Amino acid sequence: MPNTMRVQYKQKCVKCKKNYVLATSRTSYVLCYDCQKSSLIGEITEPAYKKLFSIPEEYYKENAFLRNIKANYLKYHSLSESQVTAFEKVVDQMKSEKKLGMK
Repeated sequence: MPNTMRVQYKQKCVKCKKNYVLATSRTSYVLCYDCQKSSLIGEITEPAYKKLFSIPEEYYKENAFLRNIKANYLKYHSLSESQVTAFEKVVDQMKSEKKLGMK
């Protein structure tokens, strides 16, 4: 199956109704970074997860998926192997896009 890119559009944040956020047809609950920032604050004690989540803050601002994974970890204190793999894949992709100057 070919890798197709989903259509993205801007939608207002459902909480503050001021900021626009990129969304796709799969996005069910659109939150801006400012509204979700409070759920991203917490202490991470496990060294493996500390290393995983130590990425530049701008990555969290740009990508709601990364914010959701970190919020889930802070809420449940664990992640599945597939969540960790997907998180690492997205971060690597964002790093390579930054190097190439795509965004």
